[in-house]
Amino acid sequence: MAPVSPYLLHRLAALLLGLSVFAASAQEAPRVRARDLGVAPGIFAPGKLNAITDVDGVRVGQVTLREGDTVRTGVTAILPHAGNPYRSRVPAAMHVGNGFGKFMGSTQVNELGELETPILLTCTLCVWKAGDAMAAWLLEQPDMQQVRSINVVVGETNDGGLNDIRSRPVTAESVRRALTTASAGPVQEGSVGAGTGTVAFGWKGGIGTSSRVLPASLGGWKVGVLVQSNFGGVLQVAGAPVGRELDRYAFQNAVAVQDEPVPRQRPGAADDRGDGSIIIVIATDAPLSDRNLRRVASRAMMGLGRTGSSASNGSGDYVVAFSTAASVRRVFDAPRHTTTELANDEMSAVFQASVDAVEEAVYNSLFMATTMTGNGQTVEAIPLDRVRDVLRRHGIAPPAR
Repeated sequence: MAPVSPYLLHRLAALLLGLSVFAASAQEAPRVRARDLGVAPGIFAPGKLNAITDVDGVRVGQVTLREGDTVRTGVTAILPHAGNPYRSRVPAAMHVGNGFGKFMGSTQVNELGELETPILLTCTLCVWKAGDAMAAWLLEQPDMQQVRSINVVVGETNDGGLNDIRSRPVTAESVRRALTTASAGPVQEGSVGAGTGTVAFGWKGGIGTSSRVLPASLGGWKVGVLVQSNFGGVLQVAGAPVGRELDRYAFQNAVAVQDEPVPRQRPGAADDRGDGSIIIVIATDAPLSDRNLRRVASRAMMGLGRTGSSASNGSGDYVVAFSTAASVRRVFDAPRHTTTELANDEMSAVFQASVDAVEEAVYNSLFMATTMTGNGQTVEAIPLDRVRDVLRRHGIAPPAR
């Protein structure tokens, strides 16, 4: 019998590996949102889509970049309304939980209290390319011929583990596509758009969204949230210690040295310090001034804290909130603005809705994410069957049928 060539052996090994990966992925349980696991934070009902697009006028566009073995990133665009955002501006404000990040345009947003562009999310080293592409796109829009200044708003998280971030793969075409394909429908979650290469709590992170609708007696306002999760900590879900029970959490090996006679080396991100970043975008149709939007944005950190984040030293935790209400909209060249806004005493329910929607959006970003391999690394999706078991033990998820 003739000897088998090394080339054929290599091809056969590659084929078998591919089949095993395919089989594993085929057996992987389908990804579901938090409510499908019995996790429904708070007391207010979600909107029809349980997404930021439940707020009338808000649209989301996403472009996912998966190229070869190394590029795992993308762009997520949030548009506040269907018109020209430069000429018809929405009040907005930002809150910084921990400022280890790059959020283009943030100082002017807080100084003037308004957005004049959509919000883009992408990877760290692509911020400037994305901002330049959006500026060019806006300058091409009708009635923009005399514009000489645009405050583009671009946030980021660092996906350099799964993504060849130094290649800065986001292009002008991908930014334009995210902007022009934005829709008011369901928002894809998990390993898509700006969440393609992100990691959260040692598991695959990504894009997550949620919404709340206040009862008519509280104004009937809608609050929608979208997150780009790429941070760490000690994961808890509706109070259940999921991170501890799944044996994956920040400072894990340091704790093991302290608590175990023979310390074990943990897989995944066991040695991390909870670093990373998260961008949180909050939209509402409640007529809010930028002052009260800053108060809304600050409450997002409460929802984030519920999930187990401590806003570590190496985490960039940024929140931007805006109102789509017509009564607070600002025409860019008007000498005066006459607005009707919600009083301070009416804010508490909006705060509650924002905190709860942020918490759920983070869970959705984790539960909908899929295992990702890129740039020489593999990050697993959080195993939902094991999450269900933890939730059941703590009386949160419904019992198995």
